[in-house]
Amino acid sequence: MQVAIPLYPRFTALDAVGPYTVMAFAPGWTVTFVAEEPGPVTDDQGTLTLAATASYADMPRPDVIVVPGGLGTLDVMGDTALTGWIRQAHEHTMWTTSVCSGSLLLGAAGLLEGLKATTHWALLDFLKQVGAQPVSERVVTEGKIVTAAGVSAGIDMALTLLAQATDEATAQSVQLVIEYDPQPPFTSGSPKTAPEGVAERALRLLA
Repeated sequence: MQVAIPLYPRFTALDAVGPYTVMAFAPGWTVTFVAEEPGPVTDDQGTLTLAATASYADMPRPDVIVVPGGLGTLDVMGDTALTGWIRQAHEHTMWTTSVCSGSLLLGAAGLLEGLKATTHWALLDFLKQVGAQPVSERVVTEGKIVTAAGVSAGIDMALTLLAQATDEATAQSVQLVIEYDPQPPFTSGSPKTAPEGVAERALRLLA
């Protein structure tokens, strides 16, 4: 199973690295970071750089696409090299997925028209602009398109996908390997449960 994760300037690192770690541990799965041209791509904090080891042209038909989000997502929605690759590769994928605002890039590629999809809670309404029906859920599956909510939800999405593509035992084994056993110290991981004022502070961090 070949997985391609496209990188673009100011992507969010965990959006890419979370699913990468899950899928890279799966037996027989190979994960490749791609970009228009191979080379370094820096994240939205400006301090972490990942290397794309292949170009879009090098991987025209991956089995799985994982499109990360990030503070740079809106800047690249008009990047026809990226959205064109997503659209063309989608014709041949077994699964086309996104994390966080990466779903907006699926929408920009014309893949979400009339479909339910999710993204980071702060951007849900933007999905309407690309023809999708926003859903406030952790992971949303519509046929072979799977979208995940914000950042950490990419790990949930990858495990969900792995279970569907292989079997639950494989996904459970990978979950145990990475010791994914969330026990957060606070209940502020959702705007539904966050204390008063936390959502506003969180939005300022995204500015």
